[in-house]
Formats: sequence, C-alpha cells, structure tokens
Amino acid sequence: MPLLAIFIIVPIVEIALFIQVGGWLGLWPTLAIVIATAMLGTYLVKRQGLAELARIQNSLNTLDNPTRPLAHGAMILASGLLLLTPGFFTDAMGFALLVPKVRDAVMSQVQKRIKVQSFTVGGQAAPSPRPDETVVEGDYVEVPPRDGPSGWTKP
Repeated sequence: MPLLAIFIIVPIVEIALFIQVGGWLGLWPTLAIVIATAMLGTYLVKRQGLAELARIQNSLNTLDNPTRPLAHGAMILASGLLLLTPGFFTDAMGFALLVPKVRDAVMSQVQKRIKVQSFTVGGQAAPSPRPDETVVEGDYVEVPPRDGPSGWTKP
C-alpha cells in the first residue's frame, strides 16, 4: 500500500510544483531549469558512480566488506533515475542522494533492518588477512628448456 501511495502522491506533487514554478518564471525558464538539472545530474552521477565503482573493486580486491560501496552505488543509481525524471521534487531527492552524508544516513536506517553476517568471494568465505604471513599457495608446471628461439620473436 505505501508503494501505491508513492505512485499517486509524487506525480501530484510534481504537477503542483510545475504549476507554481511555471507561474513564477514562465514556461521556457521552467523547462530550461528541468533540462539543466537533468544535464547537471547526469554529469554528477557519472562522476560519483565511477568513483564508487573503483571503491567497490578495491574492496573486493582487498577482501574488505563491500556492503558500503555497493549500497552507495545503488543509491547513486537511484539518484540518476530521479534526476532524469522530469520534476522539481524528484530532482531534489536525486541531488540529496548525491550527498555522501545523506547516503550514509539512508544506509544507517536500512542497516537497522538488515544485518550482513558474512560475504563470500568466488564461492569461498573470504579469509581474514594476516599481515605476518607471507606464504603464497599455488600450482606450477615445469617447462622443459628449448633449444633456440621460441618462434615469437625474430632473431
């Protein structure tokens, strides 16, 4: 039922805001603002999205918990959707989600309902890193020595 209310209330709020702003500024300035916010939002979402993607990759490479960068990435994606939707209310919500402190506040509210106990990488539980160990396990195959060049380079 709350989702239905959102789908009814948000368009009504957007129409009311379009009427108010259009009455103050006129048609063309109002449309220019909507187009400008969509363009600015697209630029900011792309920039922040790429930065968050790098954080996700870094957390996966270092076997850290990727929950925070994944959640921030999802909120940046939602921000992009809101900013591309024409309207002042959705633009305000989209720009708000581009602020990291707002995303942290949203994430803390969501974390009250969801608890991540563990995560896996490649089907195995991620080991805890131990900086004092330098053992690297692996398989190897001995390659017999060749007589002459390998054929990949010209002599």
